[in-house]
Amino acid sequence: MKKKFSGWAVLALVIVGLFAGMEINQLISGDTPYEQANKFREILQLTEKYYVEEVDAKMLTEAAVEGLLGKLDPHSVYIPQRAYDLVREEFRGKFEGIGIRFTIRNDSIFVAETIGGGPSARLGIQTNDRIVRINDSSSVGFTNDQVIQRLRGPKGSKVKVSIARPGVRELLDFEIIRDEIALTSVDISMMVDDEVGYVSVNRFSERTDAELVEALRSLRTKGMKRLILDLRDNPGGLLEQAFKIADLFLDEGTKEKPHKIVYTTARRSEFDEAYFARTGHAYENLPLIVLLNNTSASASEIVAGAIQDWDRGLVVGETSFGKGLVQRQFPLSDGSGLRLTIARYYTPSGRSIQREYEGKERQAYQREAFQRQEREGENIEHRSEGDSSRPVFRTNAGRMVYGGGGITPDYVVKNQPLSSLTQSMLRRGLFEQFVTAYLDGKGLKIRSAFGNDPTRFRQSFTASDEILKDFRSFVDQQNIKIIEKEYEQDLAFIKTRLKATFARNFWGNDGWYRIMLQIDAPFHKALSLFPEAEKIARLN
Repeated sequence: MKKKFSGWAVLALVIVGLFAGMEINQLISGDTPYEQANKFREILQLTEKYYVEEVDAKMLTEAAVEGLLGKLDPHSVYIPQRAYDLVREEFRGKFEGIGIRFTIRNDSIFVAETIGGGPSARLGIQTNDRIVRINDSSSVGFTNDQVIQRLRGPKGSKVKVSIARPGVRELLDFEIIRDEIALTSVDISMMVDDEVGYVSVNRFSERTDAELVEALRSLRTKGMKRLILDLRDNPGGLLEQAFKIADLFLDEGTKEKPHKIVYTTARRSEFDEAYFARTGHAYENLPLIVLLNNTSASASEIVAGAIQDWDRGLVVGETSFGKGLVQRQFPLSDGSGLRLTIARYYTPSGRSIQREYEGKERQAYQREAFQRQEREGENIEHRSEGDSSRPVFRTNAGRMVYGGGGITPDYVVKNQPLSSLTQSMLRRGLFEQFVTAYLDGKGLKIRSAFGNDPTRFRQSFTASDEILKDFRSFVDQQNIKIIEKEYEQDLAFIKTRLKATFARNFWGNDGWYRIMLQIDAPFHKALSLFPEAEKIARLN
């Protein structure tokens, strides 16, 4: 059903079109848009001239645009100038700077990670280093924006930083030559046993396909015969990249039944697209399991939907977010941007997985994806949705699947829910803050004992009673009351999370994932399901 535009929605498109330099007659015909634009201009001018206090015209215009876009779908958004460059970098998958990820705690800039191969890593800057001076000026108390402004810059330019390092008395001075830095889409690729490879993908940017192909090639040289593709917490990205990723695992099909991966329909015919798989990739017969959760959205759902609809492998985890709309990003003349929904996409079976949003506040629409009550267990025939009012579709093998609410897994598996105590500690970043402080003092001996031996760390290190006592004391100092019942309920998670946070400080994502996956229920269920995955894909 086509959505009728209200007067406010028309005005939103007109205003944005004017700012973007787009031709209005390509959007809407007739005199009304110009009249409405003139009305807005008149109101703004009268407000500037006569309002009881001085007004910020730019602020009022941005607020008007945001309000008007609120009358459309939840995914059409205005992007302020200060955020637009960062958004474009996310899609391009690269930026120019010194090659670190940082966090700010207690007015100090902490190096959370050095990006492999970047200028900071090459100079020996380490995780947990504190940047206290930038270009001979104190950086204490800097905001995120200030850090980015000082550290990023054109490739080949220089910046000086002074670093305080745990266990080293004097400041360490570095002169860093900025370079082009890749924002990686693949968080980790590793073998979890002699035959199973594991890859976690965090976004779909311009380089995701190339990164994943490189990761798969490396895993194949290490003996990979099966793959777990983890798309949990992946909010999506570029549709073309979703097509390329799905195409790695699907052949072209037959002339009578080509393997369509995704197609889009729009009000304007130039936005109608159809993407088909092509034969020739090395992974078209690789036993495959895809992990999803309720924050997997958009491009993640395109990949999982194509795998599920063609019965190419299994989908395991939780029902995905349910975003079946396609956006295009328009740059505006003042450096800001508009992300506007231009089409709907459909999986190969013809289902739209977009959740209903009509008549809902945006916050309520977002929340409902995380409030589902799903029954865990085998769901190959998708009987768990049998009482659903959602439309029914069929996979290539005739299994029922449903539209209108995300991709529902073939096996619904969740991690044990965490208590409100642990959730509070996670939201406030207390595990990271504690480990950072601990490594400044008592933790130096941990770094000395295990810093060069991740295998021994995994096998023999544990969060000791002494560490747990110090952690509880630290939590108490943050004005969080420890409820004993909740603490004991989550103790295994707390100990593992602390251990993984130490590991990430030493070995980055490789250290983190190898620890956290030990208590990951969907991951362990996936490891046991490869016989079923091979059966459904007719690989045995």
